[in-house]
Amino acid sequence: MDFAVEYLKLDQLRALQSERLKDLVVYLEEKSDFYKEKFDEAGISNQDIRTIEDISKLPITYKQDLRDNYPFGLFTVPKNELQRIHCSSGITGKPTVVGYTEEDVDLFSEVVARSLNAAGAKPGMQLHNAYGYGIFTGGLGLHYGAEKLGMSVLPISGGMTSRQVDLIIDFQPEVLCCSPSYALTIADEFAKRGISADEISLKYAVLGSEPWTEIIRHHIEERLGVHATNIYGLSEIIGPGVSMEDFEEKGGSYIWEDHFYPEILDPVTKEPLPYGEEGVLVITTLTKKAMPLLRYWTNDITSLYYDENAKRTMVKMKPILGRADDMLIVRGVNVYPSQIEEAFSHVKGVVPNYYLTPIEKEQMCIGLDIDLEIDDELVAEENLNINSDEYLIFAGNFGESIENEIKKRVGITTKVKIHAQDSLPKCEGGKINRILKTK
Repeated sequence: MDFAVEYLKLDQLRALQSERLKDLVVYLEEKSDFYKEKFDEAGISNQDIRTIEDISKLPITYKQDLRDNYPFGLFTVPKNELQRIHCSSGITGKPTVVGYTEEDVDLFSEVVARSLNAAGAKPGMQLHNAYGYGIFTGGLGLHYGAEKLGMSVLPISGGMTSRQVDLIIDFQPEVLCCSPSYALTIADEFAKRGISADEISLKYAVLGSEPWTEIIRHHIEERLGVHATNIYGLSEIIGPGVSMEDFEEKGGSYIWEDHFYPEILDPVTKEPLPYGEEGVLVITTLTKKAMPLLRYWTNDITSLYYDENAKRTMVKMKPILGRADDMLIVRGVNVYPSQIEEAFSHVKGVVPNYYLTPIEKEQMCIGLDIDLEIDDELVAEENLNINSDEYLIFAGNFGESIENEIKKRVGITTKVKIHAQDSLPKCEGGKINRILKTK
């Protein structure tokens, strides 16, 4: 593969984006009843779009638009020109449906291959792909991208953790793909078998589908002996491969902005925010054919920046702080699960497996219950025991010290319940929800 586009000068990249945006608007005027109506309502046409800076004139697209046009109302090609269809689970209503032409599948494979290359993968390596296959875009997306890069793929999907570890031991893959929480579950299985990180063949872990923190990265890297990097994407945009961390840089993910133009908008006013400011990530698909989207409201909170010292010239996004709809308002304080995790992540003995339960009174969130685990070494070191409620009791007010740390760092009241290692539910593949029902 040719990765030269990742190193374009900024003026060359803007020229490419401008041409692709102009072509996209013309295409949507001709092919999309949905966007033609939106353009008419806004009083704009393709003549109003001359450069990429004109993108703010275009309408924002929301997930509800996909649901309102279920199943194929946003497609711009007939069904017989599709090569693949994916959709969401539809647990909270009508699923969102996305389609791919042959060109789109090639594009999907290209950006995933770029992402795997940035993560350290090389042709000839083997990928242990523990992302779910089926209607979820992750499994097939990583599979095709790895093959395009020249890798071999074990399409094991999620679950059956003991068997996953058996095959890693037997097949000796260099690269693992799954969610961060499932990587920890795999690491736990290796630990149970007494297998140390230096005995594991894995060198790189490409992890995504849920927000995660530096403490999670540290645990995964230390326990599996890998470089752990974040891959980001949404099914509505294309799937995983919209952006990717470099395994030597980490901390921020390159967005492949020759195909996906990013903006950060204010969550309330919907106005564009400058580089460096946090807001909602909005993405325009510049080159998709079956279901291109203008200014898609991802609901993910992050910021964008250019790094002069980075390997590539494309824009980076900071780690996702959370989803706008995952934000909890506790006594007027805006809180994301990742902020809670960061507050206790440095505490010795805490295992990064936890759950938050909002406490409500008179339709107001007044606090959080936090259930988290501590490792067996600390239990033995402090001679801890478990009472009838199955919470650990020990001197030193360990839970209270974490409550105080969260109060200091985040500014909210919490009640921390400490559990023994492996006593809380674990991820068995796919995403994990850290927020439980309110009390």
